[in-house]
Amino acid sequence: MTIAADRKAELIKEHARADGDTGSPEVQVAILTERITNLTEHFKSHAKDNHSRRGLLMMVNNRRSLLDYLKRKDVQRYTDLIAKLGLRK
Repeated sequence: MTIAADRKAELIKEHARADGDTGSPEVQVAILTERITNLTEHFKSHAKDNHSRRGLLMMVNNRRSLLDYLKRKDVQRYTDLIAKLGLRK
C-alpha cells in the first residue's frame, strides 16, 4: 500500500532536519511507519494476502535497521523520534 503524495510531503516536512531533506533516517522511518500502519489496516480485512505480508516484514526490518543506525549515531535524535512516532511504550 502506498501513501498519498500530500501525506508523504506532510511527513517529510514534519520530520525533515532541513529544507529539502528527504533522506535522513527520521524521514525514512516516518514514511516507513506510515506505510506499515496502512498495511496493518489492510490485513484486518485481507488476512490471506501473504505477498503483501512479505513486503510488510521487509519494511519492518528496514525500519529496525534505520532505528539501530540512528541509535548508534545519535541517541537523542533516536529517543525524540520514537517518542514523536509512538513506537515504543
